[in-house]
This record gives sequence, C-alpha cells and structure tokens, in this order.
Amino acid sequence: MQKISHLLSLSLMSLALLFTVGCGQNDNNPQNGQTEARPFKIIQLNERDIVFQNLYPATIEGVENVEIRPKVDGFISKIYVDEGAFVKKGQLLFKIDAPQYEQAVRAARANIQVAQADVNTAEMELNKIRPLVDRNIISSFELENAELNLASKQAILAQVRTQLETAETNFSYTNITSPVNGVLGTIPYKIGSLVNSSTPMPLTTVSNISKIYAYFALNEKQILDLGVHQGQLAQLLQKQKGVQLQLANGTIYAEEGKIESVSGLINSSTGSVNARATFPNQDLSIRSGSSGSIIIPQFIENSVVIPQKATFEIQGQKFVYLVQDDQTVHAQAISVLSNNDGQHFVVESGLKVGDKIVLEGVHTLRNGEKIDPELIDFESSNQFTESDQEESIQ
Repeated sequence: MQKISHLLSLSLMSLALLFTVGCGQNDNNPQNGQTEARPFKIIQLNERDIVFQNLYPATIEGVENVEIRPKVDGFISKIYVDEGAFVKKGQLLFKIDAPQYEQAVRAARANIQVAQADVNTAEMELNKIRPLVDRNIISSFELENAELNLASKQAILAQVRTQLETAETNFSYTNITSPVNGVLGTIPYKIGSLVNSSTPMPLTTVSNISKIYAYFALNEKQILDLGVHQGQLAQLLQKQKGVQLQLANGTIYAEEGKIESVSGLINSSTGSVNARATFPNQDLSIRSGSSGSIIIPQFIENSVVIPQKATFEIQGQKFVYLVQDDQTVHAQAISVLSNNDGQHFVVESGLKVGDKIVLEGVHTLRNGEKIDPELIDFESSNQFTESDQEESIQ
C-alpha cells in the first residue's frame, strides 16, 4: 500500500509540473494572447437612398380566354385547325355532323312555300270578294271573313319563317368558328367523337394574348412593408411605374406593365389582396397559363442601410458589431425592414447615422474584443450596383 501511495504521489507531481510548463508556454505565445488586435474592415453609417425590387408570384392569362363548346348534338366530322395555332375571329375550327338540323331547315323552307301559297290563295279570294261587296252582290260579312282568313295565313307564314330562322341558326352551329383572335389550346376530342352542349370538356380554348394579365396577391404584411395602409394600396399600385414581369426561367420581360386593378377587399381565406397587371404582348411570346413574378420597385429615401454580410443572427434576432471609441466591438441588436434586395438591410432601429460597424468577418469576433479597424468608404464597399441588381433579379 505504501508503494502504491508513493507511485500516486509521483504521478500527481508529474501532472502538476506538465500543467505549469504548459501554462507558461501559452502565456509566452503571442498567438494566444490579446496583445495583438486583429485587423477588420469597418464602415461609418450615413443616410442614403435605395431601391428594393419586391417580387410577387403571378399567374398569366390572356385578356380573353374563351372556351369553345358545341351548342348542338352530333359527331365531330372535321377539325380544321391544330393545337397551338393562331386563329382569327370567324375562322372555321370544327364541323359537327348533325343531319337533323339540315333536315329541319329543309322542312322549314317547304313549310314556307306552303304558307306562302295559302297567303296567295287568301289574297286572291279577298280580291274576288271585294268588288262583289262593293256592288252589294254579297254581304260585307263575306269580305270580313276573307280579310281575317288572309291575316291568319299571313301569321302562319310569319311563324314558319321564324321556324326557318331557328332551323338555320341551329344548322349554323354545326360549323364552329373562333369568336376572337387568339391561340388555340388543347383539342381533347378527335374526329368521330360525340359531343353536345353538356360535354364536360370544351372542344378547345382560344386565348387572346395580344395583351396579357398577370394576377398576383399581396398579404397584409407585404402591404404594410410598402409603407401604406390597405386603403392607400390601390392608389399606390395604379400609379406605380417600372412594373416588370419576371418569367419562369428568371429572365425579365422586355415590356413594362401597368397595374390596372386592385381588389378593395381582403380575401378571407388567404388574407391577401388580389391585383392585376397588364402587359403588351404583340409578338405573342408569352402564352396564357404561364407563371412568373411581378416586380414592383420600392424607393426608400434617407435611410440607414447596411450590408447583410455585416450582420449575424442569434435566435431570430439580428446583430451587428458596433465599434467603440476604444476600438473594442460590442454586439448591437437591430431591427430591419423585411423587404430587402438580397444584399442590404434597411435599419429601423438599433443604429444611427455616424455609428461604425464591422463590415466583414463578424462570425469570427467575440463580444468585447479589441480590433485593428480599417475604415473604408461605404460606397466602395457596396459592390451591389444597379446593374448587378438587375442581373440578380434575372
């Protein structure tokens, strides 16, 4: 036991010696001490203007989307167009084989001939009776009876003429034409398909895309981020210039649009306000049913703007390192606008003009650490120019 105790004592002494030597080495190592401050780039804050590009997902439709449906029962006998073709108003699209309507036209025309003959006969009878009445050969009763008979035959003639018009109208429905200029959608039915007015799917859809509508929505938070209340939204958006359309592949449509319609009510199911922007589409490059994003610029004046790379986040709260007069840094909580351009934040609170903050490497700093600051101009550090902004949107 004494031997074991002696060995333990020697071991503890050895560990203590090693610890003392190690500490001494650390104290003499300038790499591990605080004697040399690390260099960091810093910027001084001032007021500046900035433009944010707010994006809102949008669905695109033509100014007219007309479903082509049959009005009569029959079989599709001819299809004169193909899917995706551009058609003009009045152009023939489909032919429906419905012989009953042609037969109705023929029957109505025959009825007109019969009715016309009856009218002619009644007129002849009237013309024969009238002089006889004038000479008191027959009574005026016969004349009145002949006049009533003629009026009856004329009414029948008018009725069968109406029947002919109805029959011809129904027969015309067997030739289906385009009601507008536009581009055809899919054609789900083929030659020989039986169709009628209650067929669940339309024969096709014609979209007038000489102009396009881009439908989008703004929720309550996005409305407030624009700096207006809901009652001012329509007025703000309808006066908005520089409205652009970002297509599904990220490119920016060449034509600028205009916001023409803004709903006055908040949709209770989505909590958003619906709006519609209109864009010219003379080259028909954008088709109905596409998707994209509406870009609305937001100009913010005289604001404290900081680079996003100068911030860090802890439990949902954003911070920057504020540089003190003694060149130490202290974490400063800030609040920012939710709208941003992907490179900058607009500060709402926590910083003021004249403050100096660390620009880069904030994740390597410790609160209270002393640094060797290199003050650089904010504009020179701002590599996110307007041209870059357009590229980032694209």
